[in-house]
Amino acid sequence: MNIGGFIMSTVTIVLQDAPYGSEKVWNALRLSQALLTTSSKVRIFLYADSVVSAKKGQNPPKGYYNVGDMLEELIQKGVEVRSCLTCTQARGLQQEDFIDGAVIGKTIDLARWVAE
Repeated sequence: MNIGGFIMSTVTIVLQDAPYGSEKVWNALRLSQALLTTSSKVRIFLYADSVVSAKKGQNPPKGYYNVGDMLEELIQKGVEVRSCLTCTQARGLQQEDFIDGAVIGKTIDLARWVAE
């Protein structure tokens, strides 16, 4: 569907890197923000070390971006966020450790997103 010069689409972003130490996760979340302005639907699947991105209570150094806050804002705007069950368990995390709206999922969830 073409809306205001943009084609409405669904974009699935798969992250694997830790939220801090490089800017990969930060840039992916910035891209997600930009995609929302094009009327795109955005989904984010967290694998490997990126599952820590959804952990609540993050406290990065002053002046540093907060990936948890960025994810919360995206979720409030309708972005679906899922975290790989196996990866989450491997890092000792559980559903209650995550920000509201980020849910633990399975690779089959990602497969369904990609197949749509």
